[in-house]
Amino acid sequence: MADTSLTFPVPPAVTGIVGLGYVGLPLMLAFVEAGHRVIGFDIDPAKTAQLRAGKSYIKHVPHARIAEAVASGRLDATTDFSRVSETSAVIICVPTPLDEHLHPNLSYVRDTLDTVCPHLKCGHIICLESTSYPGTTDEYVVPRVKARGLEPGKDVFVVYSPEREDPGNPYFTAARIPKVVGGVTQACLDAGVQLYEMAFDKVVPVSSCMVAECTKLLENIYRAVNIGLVNELKTVADAMGIDIWEVIRAASTKPFGFAPFYPGPGLGGHCIPVDPFYLKWKAREYGVDTPLIELAGQVNRRMPEYVVRRTSMALNDRGKAVKDSNILLLGLAYKADVDDMRESPTFALLDRFADLGAHVSYYDPHVPQIRPTREHARWRGVASTAWCREVVERQDAVVIVTNHKAMDWKSLAIWATLIIDTRNAMHGISGSAQVVKA
Repeated sequence: MADTSLTFPVPPAVTGIVGLGYVGLPLMLAFVEAGHRVIGFDIDPAKTAQLRAGKSYIKHVPHARIAEAVASGRLDATTDFSRVSETSAVIICVPTPLDEHLHPNLSYVRDTLDTVCPHLKCGHIICLESTSYPGTTDEYVVPRVKARGLEPGKDVFVVYSPEREDPGNPYFTAARIPKVVGGVTQACLDAGVQLYEMAFDKVVPVSSCMVAECTKLLENIYRAVNIGLVNELKTVADAMGIDIWEVIRAASTKPFGFAPFYPGPGLGGHCIPVDPFYLKWKAREYGVDTPLIELAGQVNRRMPEYVVRRTSMALNDRGKAVKDSNILLLGLAYKADVDDMRESPTFALLDRFADLGAHVSYYDPHVPQIRPTREHARWRGVASTAWCREVVERQDAVVIVTNHKAMDWKSLAIWATLIIDTRNAMHGISGSAQVVKA
C-alpha cells in the first residue's frame, strides 16, 4: 500500500507547464495570475523567446497579460527541459492528434515523457492534460515514472486532469472552468487537488485517472454526436426546402429537454473532430463497438464535401463550372473570433476546390497567413487576400466558413453575386447577392 505520509508542498516552489499552445499558455497565465511562479517549456524557441519578451503569439491572449506576467518575475519560458528539476510540479499539455488511419497518435506524449521523466525528483507531481483514451496515464505515464525508480503515491504523484480550454471565450477563462482531477492513488489525487486549487476557482476530484480521461471524451463526444445529428438534418431540410436555422430557433423555445446545436461546414479544433475516435479505438480493445460515435464522425467529416456539392450546383445554375471559377473562402480559423486553425474545415474546402480546378483563395482577419501544419503543407505560407470590393466582385462564389464578428456581411451582400452560407451569417442582411445555404 502506498505511503500517504508524503505530501505535496503547498504552495510549490515552481510549476512547470510543457507545451505552450492554446492550452498551455492560458494555463500558465492562470497560475501566474494567481501569484505562483511558473516555467513554461516548449520545443519551439520562437515561442519561448516571444514570451520572455512579454509578447503573445495567440490572438485572443493579449500582449499586456504576458508582459505583466513577465514583469512580475513569476513567468519564465525555456526550451531547456533540464530545468524541470527546478519545478515541484510539471503539467503536460501537448497535442494528441490522429494518424492517417484515425488511430491515436501519442508520439508527442511519449516523447515529452521521455524528456521530462529523467528530471523528476522525489515529491514531484506530474500531470497529463492532453486529451486521450481512458488508460493513457496508466499505460504511458506510470511505467516511465517507475522506470526512474519512483513509485506513484509514494515517491511522486501522478495525476490526470483534462484540459477544458475554450479559445476566445471571454466568459470562461482557464481559471473559471471547473477542473476535473483524477489520481493514480489517493495521495496522488490529494496532491493534484492541492495543485489546481492554487489557480482554479473549483476543482472536481474523481475516483481515478481513467474516469477523468473518460470525462473529457464524454464532453466532446456529446457535442460531436449532436452536431452530427443537426448536420444530417440540415441536408434533409435543404432537400425539403426547409430552413434548418429557423427550425432550430423554433425548437429552442422549448424550456426543457432540448439544447440547440448548430450545423456547419465540418468540425474544427483539436477536440471535437478527434476525441471520439480515441474512445472508438480503445473500445475495440474491449470488444465493444461504438456505431453511434462512428456514424457521427462520418457525417461531420462529409460536411465539406456537401458544401462543395452545394457550391457546384449553385455555379451550374449560373452556367459556370467549378473548374476555372474564382472561389473565395471566408474564414480559416475553425471558430469565430480566434486565430486557431487546427483541424479547420476550410483546409478540406481549399483542397477540394483546388483539386476540381478552381482558383481558390481565403480571407480571414485573424489569420493573415497560413502557418505550418502537420497535415496541410500544401497551403503553408499562403496569405489571406485583401478585403475590398474589387476582390469580392471578381469571385464567382464566396463561401462563408467562419462567422467572425469582424466580417463585413453588409458589404458582402452588396459586392458579391453568389454567397454560399454555411453559418447562417447572412440571416437578416439584405443585398443584391444570391445566398445559398449549405
